[in-house]
Amino acid sequence: MTTPSAAPLAYRVTPSTHARTDEARAALLAGDLGFGKHLTDHMVTIDWDAAGGWHDARVHAYGPLSLDPAAAVLHYGQEIFEGIKAYRHADGSIWTFRPRANGERLQRSAARLALPQLPVDEFVESLRQLVAVDHEWVPSAAETSLYFRPFMIATEAFLGVRAAQAAAYHVIASPAGAYFANGVSPVSIWLSQEYARAAKGGTGAAKCGGNYAASLLPQLEARAQGCSQVLFLDPVEGKYLEELGGMNVFLVYADGRIVTPELSGSILDGITRHSILQLARDRGLQVEERKVSLDEWRDGVASGEIVEAFACGTAAVITPIGELKGKDLSIGDANAPAGEVTMAIRKELTDIQYGRLPDRHGWLVRLR
Repeated sequence: MTTPSAAPLAYRVTPSTHARTDEARAALLAGDLGFGKHLTDHMVTIDWDAAGGWHDARVHAYGPLSLDPAAAVLHYGQEIFEGIKAYRHADGSIWTFRPRANGERLQRSAARLALPQLPVDEFVESLRQLVAVDHEWVPSAAETSLYFRPFMIATEAFLGVRAAQAAAYHVIASPAGAYFANGVSPVSIWLSQEYARAAKGGTGAAKCGGNYAASLLPQLEARAQGCSQVLFLDPVEGKYLEELGGMNVFLVYADGRIVTPELSGSILDGITRHSILQLARDRGLQVEERKVSLDEWRDGVASGEIVEAFACGTAAVITPIGELKGKDLSIGDANAPAGEVTMAIRKELTDIQYGRLPDRHGWLVRLR
């Protein structure tokens, strides 16, 4: 659903009357932040309707949303979201990483879910507007960040099955602690052989809530097996690697290749994934985006051809995979150390994000 171009939105800012005190915020930021546990004092809202397009952009107090019980999002799942971080650099400035790529992906998700497409410039500006008010919520401790959750929901009160004629875009934010509080260590992954994350022709390439809802039951199965994440196979033949519940997967080969499943329409086009591919090319590694079978992974580990495996996403950046487990299946070693290539790329990427290395690809955008 395309929307006509318009002049940049003017924001109305209404400071919260119940914002945390400086002391309360400082105590919270000094504690165990975790991920997604605490929310900042403000949020962004922009409304849309078919007649007027995007309008009424505002920064206001964080709080509950008011929705009609007949709102389309509650019945037909018209909802999309993004995940992106802000990083405080050593000089106190605040930056985000490749926000236009996130804005473009939000547009692709909107098109697939028949929602309006927010202009990319407005997406970036929404982050800047929230940081302008809540900049003191961006933590400064090592490997911490402010995680943004932009999302869009269909708000029209109508029970007919069609694309909604009204929607709302919001941004909330949460200070996030270091994903690996005790240092980066490999994880065990459970192979889902009964469930698929997304179907051919479905919404797998969109970042929408339904994809994640479909992964929750397999995720519970993974936890019951002592694993921290679940890996899905392709929905057609059931033999090719797709992605984890919310992360892309990579294999590192002894001959200098780095391989990841090709985008198939049912795999999320990860921004961290794209960044890793570029950094791998910069290092002279041979990059391959193609179908990768479960048999190739198993046989490659057994022969020594595949020497490392890792997953990537906004929250954890890069997570080493030590072991893939499944029914009558075990690949790798749960106690193996994190791989050299995995950790080198992870360090380079996070050093760029936090301003410790030059941003030679122009990925960083200053918010404040």
